[in-house]
Amino acid sequence: MNRRGFLFTGLLGGAAIVTGAAWLRPADKGKPYTAYFEALNAELKSTGPMRPVLLVDLDRLDHNIDVVNASLRRSGKALRLVEKSLPSRDLLQYIASRTGTDKLMSFHQPFLNQTAGYFPQADILLGKPLPARSVQVFYQQHQGQTDPTARIQWLIDTPERLYEYLQVAQARNSRFRINIELDVGLHRGGVADNSTLNVLLGLIEDNPGYLEFAGFMGYDPFVGMELPPVLGSPETLLEKVMARYQGFVDFTRTHYPALWRDGLALNTAGSASYRLHETENLSTELAVGSAMVMPSHFDLPSLSEHVPAAFIASPVLKSTGPVNIPALDGKSKIFSWWDVNQRASYFIYGGNWLADFAAPEGLQSNSLYGRSSNQELVNASPRVGLEVGDQVFLRPQQSESVLLQFGDILAMRGGKIVEHWPVYRDGSPG
Repeated sequence: MNRRGFLFTGLLGGAAIVTGAAWLRPADKGKPYTAYFEALNAELKSTGPMRPVLLVDLDRLDHNIDVVNASLRRSGKALRLVEKSLPSRDLLQYIASRTGTDKLMSFHQPFLNQTAGYFPQADILLGKPLPARSVQVFYQQHQGQTDPTARIQWLIDTPERLYEYLQVAQARNSRFRINIELDVGLHRGGVADNSTLNVLLGLIEDNPGYLEFAGFMGYDPFVGMELPPVLGSPETLLEKVMARYQGFVDFTRTHYPALWRDGLALNTAGSASYRLHETENLSTELAVGSAMVMPSHFDLPSLSEHVPAAFIASPVLKSTGPVNIPALDGKSKIFSWWDVNQRASYFIYGGNWLADFAAPEGLQSNSLYGRSSNQELVNASPRVGLEVGDQVFLRPQQSESVLLQFGDILAMRGGKIVEHWPVYRDGSPG
């Protein structure tokens, strides 16, 4: 091959490499606000506190409540609201009013104190077995004049814990309502065999002055999760769950008929699986919390009718142009040349939450720059059109814990702030 042919071939090869590289470059993911988020942005810029906030869209919340209510009508079961996933008195009261329930589930001693005070008529089931010392602290910190014991179902998982609770009940001269945690397949503790159940029920039967059997709780979130098909369909998994649950019920009714009665709380489900329980007739109540506000980890086929109702909003503090990594300085231009989604940089108020970017579309964190809880760098394409003072919207990945990090929840309707809802105090007396 002569020199001219070699050069020509080289140019073709180089062009091919450039063309191939162009195909590999990230596509422009940026888009401006949708009309929905544009309205929220305008409201927060004009009347919001200009700091990170957690907002709940009441119109969307109403939709999710209606979906839950329709399912409950089909199943004929009662609803028990999960307090840790909806940790605000006003939020719980709003949902309880629209669903007509007076049943709550609590997981945390400081929250239990607040719930017992906020909702003096509610029936409260513990969602996890607390240490016996936590029960003593609960009573020490209870501030109501009425003894809440008759309204609380303490969850018990082992004979050792029940014996400790019995000692607390005896010291208080109280009669504790005992709900027994069942391992129906989650394998996170709870009664897994009839021999253990026999010990628990025997201890309850032998101490009628201090212990009362109140029912069972069998949590089955995995039934509604997106598991590999080889593990079984949701319907097959539910059938196995309820077969285990039925076995514990049958044992109790056969060997302890004096403890069995109408009105026992046969609790099951969770947000991920509640819809599937429309087909079974054993349980009497379903626990639902996160499905009401739909954090991103609950984007599941079983919740396809639900819509996101909770968002984090944080104002843009600075807009600094193409990404500029410390120490690299001018060499950082390679990143924005290669990726159009790094040609705009925004520093927001706060950050590093357990959340996913929601709006405008195409926002992303920068792993090279690192995360920050003070002023987090958010990169995007210039097409997002953000300016200083605009809001970056995120969806919490879960509702518990995250909803507690922003002070009062902003309740919004029709894109307008209508109420401020205080959240629970984590760790303080009720």
